Amino acid sequence: MAEAEAHGIVIVGGGICGLATALGLHRKGIASLVLEKSKVLRAEGAGIGIQANGWRALEQLGVAEDLRKTAGLITSYHDVWLQGDKSTRDRYPVRTELRCLNRKDLIEALAKDLPAGAIRFGCRIAAVDEDPSGHGAVLTMADGTTLKAKVLIGCDGGTNSVVAKYLGLPPIRTIPRPVFRGFTSYPHGHPFENEFLRLRVGDFFIGRLPITDNLVHFFVTMAKPATDTGLADAGDLTGVRALVLKELEDAQCPAEIVEVVRGSDPESLNLVTNFWYRPPWEVALRGFRRGTVTVAGDSMHAMGPFIGQGGSAGLEDAVVLARSLARAADGDKPAPREEVVGEAIAAYVRERRVRLTLLSLESFIMGALLVRSPSAVVKLACVAVLVLLGSKSLRHANFDCGRL
Repeated sequence: MAEAEAHGIVIVGGGICGLATALGLHRKGIASLVLEKSKVLRAEGAGIGIQANGWRALEQLGVAEDLRKTAGLITSYHDVWLQGDKSTRDRYPVRTELRCLNRKDLIEALAKDLPAGAIRFGCRIAAVDEDPSGHGAVLTMADGTTLKAKVLIGCDGGTNSVVAKYLGLPPIRTIPRPVFRGFTSYPHGHPFENEFLRLRVGDFFIGRLPITDNLVHFFVTMAKPATDTGLADAGDLTGVRALVLKELEDAQCPAEIVEVVRGSDPESLNLVTNFWYRPPWEVALRGFRRGTVTVAGDSMHAMGPFIGQGGSAGLEDAVVLARSLARAADGDKPAPREEVVGEAIAAYVRERRVRLTLLSLESFIMGALLVRSPSAVVKLACVAVLVLLGSKSLRHANFDCGRL
């Protein structure tokens, strides 16, 4: 049997958090290898909102300036609730930086400064086991080959994370709510304000965010599982779009929203059938480290889209984790012992836990209000907690994870 290939730091997953972690380590002069199961960089999901805390992390990673050129500022929130003959409207300013990025732009910005060979594509990991020598972990690929990692970081998503499984973490929970999303292009300029429109009509929750003067991101969240709406059997995504359009028209959704969906770019369309989340009590209490193995991003704290912090929180993770490992490495000294690296990872987990627990709690409560239709008593308790968390003022967006 061929000897297992050995590496210092291996990152499983080439999404936003995995690439950001690799870039943070690279900025600190530390090499890593990213293992990505896809054949190319993946950027599913069309747009992604990045709030001020995420932009602070992107500044530390050295990519914020270029990314700001790809997306304009969103200056206000516009909440509209249409229920039968009644309607309520509320508009208030965004007091911190908010931009909606094309995920492809974000992924490419994080990847472009990594050294050649830092990302290895087409690597599907079947299992993670403890290294018999007691130093790190052994990864078994789907093709039977093995790879040793002195440090292993799982950024392999909210579901089926092999690294999270190795750590003994419970599976990510799901809420069966389909989200259909994409881009719509306006060659001569779109007619919308620089606002995040959040529309509640019937059982739908709809969002519309401008990216540039010519590009708009939208999402449509439905109240019924995909199996109950026919979406699961619609075939390709243009078929899904046709079903969504029919549902929107039947719900008497405003024509301007219907036209945004109707005119969307077929190649940008994406359907997610579930919300993923890790309950706040798991984030608060579970172990996220085993020796020199840990997790970051959705593998650690998937929190659903309810407060728009999934991507930004993952960027924070990357900065804090790279900083912690760099302190352990201390470039003027020999390679640090495993105990030193393990303590650096433990420090990362300690630093992130309170922040991520509060974010997960806020997202969990917002999800309960928007999806589960709680009783009046539970709703009152949820609102009280949100007031304490500063949800209305978007206190979570003012966080600074510090310097790299």
